[in-house]
Amino acid sequence: MFTNQYPHFQKGRILKREMLENLRDYPREFLDLYFQDYSNGIIAGANITIADTIIHITKGIVKHNNRLYLLHNSYELPYEATGQETIIKIKFAEAVNKLDFTDFTATIFLDESLNLALDELEIARFKLKAGARLRSEPNNFLDFATEYNTVNYLHCQYAGIQESTYHPKVLQFYAKELLKNRPTNVYDITFAFECLNQERVQRDVIEMYICNRLELEFQAFSNSQIHKYLYRILSESKSGGRRGGHSPDRPKRMIVD
Repeated sequence: MFTNQYPHFQKGRILKREMLENLRDYPREFLDLYFQDYSNGIIAGANITIADTIIHITKGIVKHNNRLYLLHNSYELPYEATGQETIIKIKFAEAVNKLDFTDFTATIFLDESLNLALDELEIARFKLKAGARLRSEPNNFLDFATEYNTVNYLHCQYAGIQESTYHPKVLQFYAKELLKNRPTNVYDITFAFECLNQERVQRDVIEMYICNRLELEFQAFSNSQIHKYLYRILSESKSGGRRGGHSPDRPKRMIVD
């Protein structure tokens, strides 16, 4: 049966172990239940800003092997220009049993290896030329895939229902650029507002949008393919393309000679 047990801390009552355990376990159980169907990846936060030679990663929550990890304070990560593709990774350590606690920890670090181990998760990546400045904000949607000097979120593992999904930062940027083009395609309008209104858009929704919009066979796409197809749709909308979907009826003029 469903329950909601609330301990009473009142004068004259004995403080029992079960009452303290209730305070300890309730928030943990709530979070575990709320995110139980989510995949590994970023749950919230862990956003990136750049200042001089420091990468700032904001407070956030990530999930790995059915366990939530909290970053309680923003984290500073020094970096330098190497000209090599570098991944900002989270590495999850084995549990450490202590007298009063069991510690589950994860460290944030930079790695030039493009392979992810089973105990690692990618936040973002970049490739910085010597003498250049690293940017955390793209100039346009295509800039998300720029090879040099821009933080790349395309391969970030962002938690979704059952499987990881696309970083909402990328989708929100896409939606804003798309809506500036005043699209008339119903797929474009619906998907754009979905990206702006929802905390995250599930991966199968993104894939179904692309396939319907571009009249492709229904299939799964890699993160790079998703960006390529979204950019194709965006470019088409700028040129007034109407492929796929249906446009609202417009008044027609008949010219009689």
